Amino acid sequence: MTRTHHPKPRFQVRLVADSEIVIGPGKIDLLAAIDQHGSISAACREMRLSYKKAWQLIDTMNRHCATPVVTTAIGGTRRGGAELTPLGHELIAHYRQLTATLARDPAGEALMAALTPIEQPDGDSNRGTSADSVRDAGASKTSAAKDAASTDND
Repeated sequence: MTRTHHPKPRFQVRLVADSEIVIGPGKIDLLAAIDQHGSISAACREMRLSYKKAWQLIDTMNRHCATPVVTTAIGGTRRGGAELTPLGHELIAHYRQLTATLARDPAGEALMAALTPIEQPDGDSNRGTSADSVRDAGASKTSAAKDAASTDND
């Protein structure tokens, strides 16, 4: 999909098959919007996405998944619509669970902590101050290693 701005860092996971991104944050957002609105058109309006692009994304998921992720009904007296299949619901749940788990994992937390805070116009930092402590801890380890090396040479 398109590049987006994220005020706070977050993990974005993509599942790639062949040369296509089968599942990623944009596709999961599209599935969630279709589920919320019951309509691909309404989901597109909310996401400011073209109808054609939405269908391309849905088609990619449908081609690579074991069963379709979205079903549609043609308009008429009952009006058309779209709904997620059980697999579509599972993809959203599993994707969100995976990204949340990754953010809580010690390795994920360490990656987040290693980022340098960026000051916002209101003077607030969009990232925690833990990056400074990680950087300071690294500097302390480096100093301690130098001190140890110098005493070993005595």
